[in-house]
Amino acid sequence: MPAVPWRSSGSQRPTEEFPPEFGNHKMPVRAKELHHTGRIGWLRAAVLGANDGILSTSSLVLGVAAAHATHSNIVVAGVAGLVAGAMSMAAGEYVSVHSQADTEEAELNLERAELSADDKGEQKELTAIYVARGLEPALAKQVAKQLMAHDALGAHARDELGISETFRARPIQAALASAGSFALGAAMPLLVTVMAPAAGLIPLVSATSLVFLALLGGLAARVGGARVVIGAIRVTFWGALAMAITAGVGWLFGSVL
Repeated sequence: MPAVPWRSSGSQRPTEEFPPEFGNHKMPVRAKELHHTGRIGWLRAAVLGANDGILSTSSLVLGVAAAHATHSNIVVAGVAGLVAGAMSMAAGEYVSVHSQADTEEAELNLERAELSADDKGEQKELTAIYVARGLEPALAKQVAKQLMAHDALGAHARDELGISETFRARPIQAALASAGSFALGAAMPLLVTVMAPAAGLIPLVSATSLVFLALLGGLAARVGGARVVIGAIRVTFWGALAMAITAGVGWLFGSVL
């Protein structure tokens, strides 16, 4: 069968041949599509860390400042918050993601044992999955057979367990991303605190922190392929609320004590 050129807006796409068992057909060679799902792991940890860094440090600074502490005490509290927060983020993220990784590994070990004990039964199970997704039984059986011949564990991990290389848990990567991004985020309001005069510290830290949060929300939305304005507004709103509550609590306790 001769190759049929694929046309889009008057242009032709290059073609490549199918494997021999499918005959001498041609298929279009498509450029690799750009998706955002591969960024989910590190993006979530980095955004969460930076957001917490900006928000917790600015809130801490505002709370201590509202309690009428000295400028040096406010800076010390900010530095302590940066270090403690970064270590807490790293430890928490590592433990959480490592638990997910342990669960994934246990599931894969169980699947290895099942493949070793009943290869045919596992092929039928994979076939049933493809049939449920809309393939004809004969085609589903052929697909399951070929995928298992290529990588049986990989096929079952992806299509039965929902585990793929793109979304595998990476504890160290998540911990480093969280700690580093938290420290970077916390350094922003802390630097403003160091440089700001005592009289204008609260309004300056509040305003700049909200700007930082808006930029972070917009950047995270853009990297993740979402709407930039919505991302910026969402982060800024909750940040302003958190800072206002913390400053209020600091003022209240400072007045009482």
